Formats: sequence, structure tokens, C-alpha cells
Amino acid sequence: MYRILVALVAFAFALPVQAAWHRAESDHFVIYADDSEKDLARFAEALEKYHAAMSLVTGREVEKPSPSNRVTIYAVGGSRSMRKLAETKNVGGFYMPRAGGSVAFVPDVRPSYGEPRHSFRVLLHEYAHHFLIGSARFGMPRWMDEGGAEFFASARFMRDGEVHLGRAANHRAGELAFATKVSMEELFERGNVQRGGTVERDSFYGRSWALYHYLTFSEERKGQLLDYARRIAAGQSSLDAARSVFGDIDALGHEVDEYLKQRKMNAFVIAPDRLTINPVIVRPVSAGMAEMMPVIMRSKRGVKREQANEVLIDAREVAAAYPQDADVLAALAEAEYDAGNLTEAIAAADAALAIDPASKNALVQKGYALFAQARDAEDADAAYAQAMKPFSALNRLEQDHPLPLIYYYQSFVRRGAAPNETARHALERASRLSPFDRSLAMNAGLMQAREGKIALARRTLQPVAANPHGGRMADDAQRYLDELAEVEEGTEWRPRRTVDLGAVLKSLAKEREDDADESAE
Repeated sequence: MYRILVALVAFAFALPVQAAWHRAESDHFVIYADDSEKDLARFAEALEKYHAAMSLVTGREVEKPSPSNRVTIYAVGGSRSMRKLAETKNVGGFYMPRAGGSVAFVPDVRPSYGEPRHSFRVLLHEYAHHFLIGSARFGMPRWMDEGGAEFFASARFMRDGEVHLGRAANHRAGELAFATKVSMEELFERGNVQRGGTVERDSFYGRSWALYHYLTFSEERKGQLLDYARRIAAGQSSLDAARSVFGDIDALGHEVDEYLKQRKMNAFVIAPDRLTINPVIVRPVSAGMAEMMPVIMRSKRGVKREQANEVLIDAREVAAAYPQDADVLAALAEAEYDAGNLTEAIAAADAALAIDPASKNALVQKGYALFAQARDAEDADAAYAQAMKPFSALNRLEQDHPLPLIYYYQSFVRRGAAPNETARHALERASRLSPFDRSLAMNAGLMQAREGKIALARRTLQPVAANPHGGRMADDAQRYLDELAEVEEGTEWRPRRTVDLGAVLKSLAKEREDDADESAE
């Protein structure tokens, strides 16, 4: 997986409206596609089986997410539409982790039997990251993070219901054969990719997969991968842990080289009766939502202000044609908010809520707009109390929705008040519900450090620093970890450099928008 930083620029992105738009819902996914009900159901079932298979193989139990914390997947209508949405040539799909709003984009939902198609494999790779982050409370070294995602992403879904995990990553064969070889020491030491940097054209991903595969199936080294992970969790560096567990790492590299020469490789073959999943529910979307889907996808992808005005034109046109569709009006509220029209966003959200008081997106967009208005209010206390009302209503509808918890904490921070104990607990709870949201973890870790909870803060910040895609947030998290290593438990921490932590916390929302984990080959 390569890190791609994409700025969505103005373009005419329009999909032909079809009567076949459907929405599939399952325990861990919500999927929108203009495809047949049958294909969409098969696609959702394959993803649920993938989740169940990873849980079975890893032995990790992941708490069922609340409805709004599921991954929402949009099938954009083909590779050309995908390129337009991502504004890059070589993208098979991408995923954006956000508390209460994780989204992924794929070209289509055609069933993939046998060797997975590139776009489907990208989605499997990204969801493997989502699963592994969500089921572990500590960050793994980059080789293990990417090697694990590659290990699972080569899954094969058989027509008889079997799922095969840990198959040979044939798509990495060329890289392993012809790219610059990465030494074992470099493999263990290599850290994050810097934001704006280039990804090395070498064998890192292939070698990471090969080492992960070898350690998973090798009888001679049985249990060593788990021992290595435990040492990392205890605070050892990647290279030190490797030498402690694996011994001579160059010898280990030679073993991996020999392993790759095998004509056949092991894989986990999981029978259908071991993959119990709940039924997938597929329903057609309304006519208004079918027309609004191109707008919704652009909004969920994220737009800058100059592009938001173009999206808004389309949103208003559809909303005018379907004034009684609450979902359409909620999408209009989102487009108005993105364009900076706070009063109009609140009006559209109120119109949606008048039709459907349980419209969660309308509550979210109204809350966003009210929080933005509260920045300039003369009576900050009253303004933020008013801004919390939509989020409080959302909390009553869905107790484990992370956004009400986050914004309750933010209602203190944004007005310059010290968060009370309930607010601090709310932020920690939101972080536990959404471990894949690194900006949220950063927020929680800084808060814990300021309270003197040094060990807890380090555990919270570690996955942020270990982000394989790097970036400013990962760099900052690592710097904070280095400083916290010298701070005694119970001591209220302040950074060595002069930093406005309030400004840092406020800026994390913007970082979340920029931190889209995207894959291409």
C-alpha cells in the first residue's frame, strides 16, 4: 500500500442515475452501489466472511461496532469514476478512517471468485488494517503492519463458501524478483513515510509479506511472531525485539529467501460452517437518494471550499426536486456546511429533522454548523450549550456513537474551559470505540499526558506514531513519546517546545480530513 495525498480539484463528476441503487447493511459494513441486489448481497457477505475469517485466524475478538461506526463503502461506478474521484491515475480504491464516519471507495461490487481483482484486494488490504488496528491497543512496526495487511488481502472466496487466508501474494512476485532488495535490518528499522515524501521502489512490501507469511507457518519458528509482538507492546524497539526473538536476523533473511523458492505455500482454508455471519439486508434507496449519490460521494470524500460550491449547485438541484426526502435534505445540509453556509446548513438539517427526527446525518450536520457559529458568539457558554443539543439527541439515538462524546469534550476546549471529568472520560471512550481514528487517539493521548497519566498516554500515542503512512501527526506523536519517556507517572506533562496544546487539539480535526489512507499500485 502506498501513501497518496490527493487534493480533490474541480471536475465534472457525474454518474448516470439508475434505478438500481441499493444499500446493503451488515454487522460491520454499509455499502451503496448502483448494482443488482444479488451482487451487492454477495459482496457484503464476502466482506463479513473476511472479517469472521480474520477473527478466527488471529484469535482476536472485535466488539461489534455501533451502526454509525461501521465502514461505509461506496461503489463509484467503475475505474474511470474512481480516478476522477481520487484525482490520480493508478488507484484501485481508498479508505478514510474517521470516528463515526469511516468511508471506503471502490469501483464496483462485482463478486470476486478465485484470484481477487486489484480493486477488491485494495479494499481487503485496507479493511485488514482497520481490523488489526481495532483489535490491538498498541502500534506495530511498519513491516508487520503492512506485511499483515498483505497476508490477509490475498484472500480467496470460493463458490462453495470456503475462505482461504494467507495465500501467496502473487501480485508481489515482480517486486520480489526485480525490485531493490531490502535487508532484514532495514526491514525491521524502517519507520514511517513522511507526508509529501515518495515511497521507495523496492521490495519492502513484498519482503514484509514474505516474512509475515514465513513466521506464521514455519514450524521451526512457531510462536516467535507472537513473542516479537509482545516485546514491541512492552516497549522494545523493532530491531532489538527482532534480535532477541529471531537471533541472527541475516540468517532469518536467508531462510525467507529459501522459503520463497517453494513451489507451493501453506494457507488457511476455512470451511463455511466455521464462518457464522448474520444476514445481510439489502434495500433499494429512494429516487431522491439515487440522484443525490454523486453529491454524497464527493462530500464524504472531502472537498475544499472552492470545490464545495460546485457540489452545492448539484445538491440544491436534487433537494428542490425531492423536498420531502429527509436523507436528501440531510445531504444538502452537509453540502451547505462544506460550502461555509452555516445558516443554510442548519435550515436544511431542521427540514430533514421535521420529516425524520431520527435522521443521524442531519443531527451531525446541524451540530457541526452550530459549533462553527459558536466560535464567534458573544456568550460562548450559551452558544456551545446550544450546539451540543443535536449531539445529545444523537447520543440518545445511538449511545455508542463517538461524535457526541468527542464534541462534548470539544465544547469545553473550544471555549477555553478545562474539560470536567465526564468530558475527559467521554473522549477516552470515543477513542476506545474508534481506535482507527489517529487524530482522536492523539487528542486523547495529549489529554492523558496533561493529567499525569503518563503510561496510559504512551499506550494511546504509540499507534499514532506507528502510522505506516507517516505524516506530521506521526512525527509529533513520536516526539511526544520521546519526551514522555523521561516523565514520571503522576507528573503533569508539558512539551519542551513552546506549543499551544489548545491549538493542536483544534487542528486535529483538519488533520483527520487530510489523513486518508489510500492504496495504489
